[in-house]
Amino acid sequence: MSKGKKYSDSLKLIDRTKQYDPEEAIELVKQTAKAKFDETIEISVRLGVDPRHADQQVRGAVVLPHGTGKTVRVLAFVKENRIEEAKAAGADLIADDEIIKKIQGGWFEFDACVATPDMMGVVGRLGRILGPKGLMPNPKSGSVSPDVTRMISDIKAGKVEYRVDKTAIIHCPVGKASFDAVKLTENLRTLMEAIIKAKPAAAKGAYIKSAVLSSTMGPGIKLNSLKF
Repeated sequence: MSKGKKYSDSLKLIDRTKQYDPEEAIELVKQTAKAKFDETIEISVRLGVDPRHADQQVRGAVVLPHGTGKTVRVLAFVKENRIEEAKAAGADLIADDEIIKKIQGGWFEFDACVATPDMMGVVGRLGRILGPKGLMPNPKSGSVSPDVTRMISDIKAGKVEYRVDKTAIIHCPVGKASFDAVKLTENLRTLMEAIIKAKPAAAKGAYIKSAVLSSTMGPGIKLNSLKF
Protein backbone atom coordinates (compact mmCIF):
# COMPACT_ATOMS: atom_id res chain seq x y z
CA MET A 1 0.00 0.00 0.00
CA SER A 2 1.34 3.42 -0.96
CA LYS A 3 2.18 5.74 1.92
CA GLY A 4 1.76 8.89 -0.16
CA LYS A 5 3.91 11.42 -2.01
CA LYS A 6 5.19 13.20 1.10
CA TYR A 7 6.49 9.92 2.54
CA SER A 8 8.09 9.01 -0.79
CA ASP A 9 9.74 12.44 -1.03
CA SER A 10 11.07 12.08 2.53
CA LEU A 11 12.43 8.63 1.74
CA LYS A 12 14.55 10.09 -1.06
CA LEU A 13 16.38 12.25 1.49
CA ILE A 14 17.64 9.21 3.40
CA ASP A 15 20.52 6.87 2.60
CA ARG A 16 19.03 3.57 3.85
CA THR A 17 22.48 1.96 4.03
CA LYS A 18 23.94 4.64 6.29
CA GLN A 19 23.98 4.99 10.07
CA TYR A 20 23.74 8.70 10.86
CA ASP A 21 25.38 10.54 13.74
CA PRO A 22 22.75 11.91 16.19
CA GLU A 23 23.11 15.57 15.13
CA GLU A 24 22.86 14.66 11.45
CA ALA A 25 19.87 12.39 12.06
CA ILE A 26 18.05 15.14 13.96
CA GLU A 27 18.46 17.60 11.08
CA LEU A 28 17.23 14.95 8.67
CA VAL A 29 14.21 13.87 10.72
CA LYS A 30 13.07 17.49 10.92
CA GLN A 31 13.21 17.66 7.11
CA THR A 32 11.13 14.48 6.78
CA ALA A 33 8.36 15.71 9.12
CA LYS A 34 6.07 17.05 6.40
CA ALA A 35 2.63 16.57 7.99
CA LYS A 36 0.32 19.52 8.63
CA PHE A 37 0.45 18.86 12.39
CA ASP A 38 3.44 19.07 14.73
CA GLU A 39 4.78 15.54 14.48
CA THR A 40 6.31 13.69 17.43
CA ILE A 41 9.93 12.63 17.03
CA GLU A 42 10.43 9.11 18.40
CA ILE A 43 13.35 6.76 18.83
CA SER A 44 13.11 2.97 18.67
CA VAL A 45 16.01 1.11 20.27
CA ARG A 46 16.56 -2.63 19.83
CA LEU A 47 18.39 -4.06 22.83
CA GLY A 48 20.51 -7.16 23.27
CA VAL A 49 18.38 -8.48 26.14
CA ASP A 50 15.85 -11.28 26.56
CA PRO A 51 12.73 -9.64 28.05
CA ARG A 52 11.38 -13.07 29.05
CA HIS A 53 13.86 -13.06 31.93
CA ALA A 54 13.17 -10.83 34.94
CA ASP A 55 16.86 -9.99 35.33
CA GLN A 56 16.99 -8.60 31.79
CA GLN A 57 14.11 -6.16 32.04
CA VAL A 58 14.95 -2.56 31.14
CA ARG A 59 12.63 0.04 32.58
CA GLY A 60 12.93 3.51 33.99
CA ALA A 61 12.10 7.17 33.59
CA VAL A 62 14.02 10.32 32.78
CA VAL A 63 13.14 14.02 32.62
CA LEU A 64 13.98 15.36 29.16
CA PRO A 65 15.74 18.74 29.49
CA HIS A 66 13.38 20.38 26.99
CA GLY A 67 10.23 18.37 27.64
CA THR A 68 8.17 16.41 25.13
CA GLY A 69 6.14 19.27 23.69
CA LYS A 70 2.99 17.53 24.86
CA THR A 71 0.56 18.80 27.48
CA VAL A 72 0.17 15.93 29.96
CA ARG A 73 -2.98 15.50 32.06
CA VAL A 74 -1.99 14.02 35.43
CA LEU A 75 -4.32 12.03 37.69
CA ALA A 76 -3.19 11.85 41.33
CA PHE A 77 -4.13 9.17 43.86
CA VAL A 78 -3.56 10.90 47.21
CA LYS A 79 -5.15 11.04 50.65
CA GLU A 80 -7.47 13.97 51.41
CA ASN A 81 -4.76 15.84 53.34
CA ARG A 82 -2.49 15.85 50.25
CA ILE A 83 -5.06 17.05 47.71
CA GLU A 84 -4.14 20.73 47.85
CA GLU A 85 -0.44 19.86 47.55
CA ALA A 86 -1.15 17.75 44.45
CA LYS A 87 -3.21 20.51 42.87
CA ALA A 88 -0.52 23.10 43.62
CA ALA A 89 2.06 20.86 41.90
CA GLY A 90 -0.09 20.77 38.78
CA ALA A 91 -2.32 17.71 39.10
CA ASP A 92 -5.23 18.01 36.68
CA LEU A 93 -7.40 15.40 38.40
CA ILE A 94 -7.69 13.90 41.88
CA ALA A 95 -8.85 10.28 42.06
CA ASP A 96 -12.04 10.37 44.11
CA ASP A 97 -14.79 7.72 44.20
CA GLU A 98 -16.51 9.18 41.14
CA ILE A 99 -13.36 9.13 39.01
CA ILE A 100 -12.49 5.60 40.15
CA LYS A 101 -15.95 4.43 39.02
CA LYS A 102 -15.46 6.20 35.68
CA ILE A 103 -12.11 4.43 35.17
CA GLN A 104 -13.76 1.10 35.95
CA GLY A 105 -16.26 1.95 33.22
CA GLY A 106 -13.53 2.59 30.65
CA TRP A 107 -12.85 6.32 31.04
CA PHE A 108 -9.26 7.37 30.33
CA GLU A 109 -9.17 11.15 29.84
CA PHE A 110 -5.71 11.48 31.41
CA ASP A 111 -2.16 10.73 30.30
CA ALA A 112 -0.33 9.78 33.48
CA CYS A 113 -1.07 8.57 37.02
CA VAL A 114 0.84 9.14 40.23
CA ALA A 115 0.16 7.74 43.67
CA THR A 116 1.47 7.98 47.21
CA PRO A 117 2.41 4.60 48.76
CA ASP A 118 -0.55 4.74 51.17
CA MET A 119 -2.94 4.79 48.16
CA MET A 120 -1.61 1.67 46.44
CA GLY A 121 -4.35 -0.45 48.01
CA VAL A 122 -6.89 1.60 46.03
CA VAL A 123 -4.73 1.75 42.90
CA GLY A 124 -4.11 -2.00 43.00
CA ARG A 125 -7.80 -2.69 42.45
CA LEU A 126 -7.51 -0.84 39.13
CA GLY A 127 -4.38 -2.69 38.03
CA ARG A 128 -6.09 -4.84 35.41
CA ILE A 129 -7.54 -1.70 33.84
CA LEU A 130 -4.61 0.71 34.14
CA GLY A 131 -1.86 -1.83 33.45
CA PRO A 132 -2.68 -2.64 29.80
CA LYS A 133 -2.94 1.10 29.10
CA GLY A 134 0.54 1.73 30.52
CA LEU A 135 -0.99 3.96 33.22
CA MET A 136 -0.33 1.89 36.34
CA PRO A 137 1.77 3.83 38.88
CA ASN A 138 5.05 2.08 39.63
CA PRO A 139 7.96 2.92 41.95
CA LYS A 140 10.48 2.00 39.22
CA SER A 141 9.15 4.74 36.98
CA GLY A 142 8.96 7.27 39.80
CA SER A 143 5.17 7.44 39.80
CA VAL A 144 4.76 6.01 43.30
CA SER A 145 6.37 8.15 45.98
CA PRO A 146 5.56 10.12 49.12
CA ASP A 147 6.98 13.17 47.33
CA VAL A 148 3.80 14.30 45.57
CA THR A 149 5.18 17.61 44.35
CA ARG A 150 8.23 16.11 42.69
CA MET A 151 6.29 13.30 40.99
CA ILE A 152 3.85 15.70 39.37
CA SER A 153 6.41 18.42 38.63
CA ASP A 154 8.69 15.94 36.85
CA ILE A 155 5.88 14.72 34.61
CA LYS A 156 4.81 18.25 33.79
CA ALA A 157 8.44 19.16 33.05
CA GLY A 158 8.76 16.39 30.47
CA LYS A 159 9.44 13.09 32.20
CA VAL A 160 9.19 10.09 29.88
CA GLU A 161 9.07 6.43 30.80
CA TYR A 162 10.99 3.85 28.81
CA ARG A 163 10.32 0.12 28.95
CA VAL A 164 11.56 -2.73 26.79
CA ASP A 165 8.70 -4.60 25.10
CA LYS A 166 8.45 -8.33 24.42
CA THR A 167 10.40 -7.90 21.16
CA ALA A 168 13.31 -6.28 23.08
CA ILE A 169 12.56 -2.81 21.67
CA ILE A 170 12.09 0.49 23.51
CA HIS A 171 9.90 3.12 21.81
CA CYS A 172 10.07 6.60 23.30
CA PRO A 173 9.35 10.21 22.22
CA VAL A 174 12.15 12.78 22.32
CA GLY A 175 10.20 15.90 21.35
CA LYS A 176 8.31 17.55 18.52
CA ALA A 177 9.31 18.44 14.97
CA SER A 178 8.89 22.11 15.88
CA PHE A 179 11.74 21.86 18.43
CA ASP A 180 15.05 23.25 17.24
CA ALA A 181 17.84 20.76 16.49
CA VAL A 182 19.80 21.57 19.66
CA LYS A 183 16.85 20.81 21.95
CA LEU A 184 16.02 17.57 20.15
CA THR A 185 19.65 16.46 20.26
CA GLU A 186 19.94 17.17 23.98
CA ASN A 187 16.68 15.31 24.66
CA LEU A 188 17.85 12.35 22.56
CA ARG A 189 21.22 12.14 24.30
CA THR A 190 19.63 12.39 27.75
CA LEU A 191 17.27 9.51 26.97
CA MET A 192 19.96 7.32 25.43
CA GLU A 193 22.31 7.91 28.38
CA ALA A 194 19.54 6.75 30.74
CA ILE A 195 18.86 3.61 28.67
CA ILE A 196 22.57 2.76 28.50
CA LYS A 197 22.95 3.31 32.25
CA ALA A 198 20.01 0.93 32.83
CA LYS A 199 21.84 -2.00 31.17
CA PRO A 200 21.09 -5.17 33.20
CA ALA A 201 24.09 -7.04 34.62
CA ALA A 202 22.69 -10.21 33.04
CA ALA A 203 22.77 -8.77 29.51
CA LYS A 204 25.57 -10.31 27.41
CA GLY A 205 27.11 -9.14 24.15
CA ALA A 206 26.11 -5.96 22.37
CA TYR A 207 23.55 -4.02 24.42
CA ILE A 208 22.41 -1.46 21.83
CA LYS A 209 21.69 -3.57 18.75
CA SER A 210 20.22 -0.76 16.65
CA ALA A 211 18.45 2.57 16.95
CA VAL A 212 16.07 4.27 14.54
CA LEU A 213 14.76 7.84 14.66
CA SER A 214 11.51 8.84 12.97
CA SER A 215 8.71 11.38 12.95
CA THR A 216 5.06 10.36 13.31
CA MET A 217 4.46 10.16 9.56
CA GLY A 218 8.04 9.92 8.31
CA PRO A 219 10.45 7.08 7.46
CA GLY A 220 13.00 5.63 9.86
CA ILE A 221 16.55 6.99 10.02
CA LYS A 222 19.23 4.59 11.29
CA LEU A 223 21.44 5.96 14.04
CA ASN A 224 25.09 5.25 14.76
CA SER A 225 24.59 3.94 18.30
CA LEU A 226 28.35 4.08 18.95
CA LYS A 227 28.06 7.88 19.10
CA PHE A 228 26.07 7.82 22.34
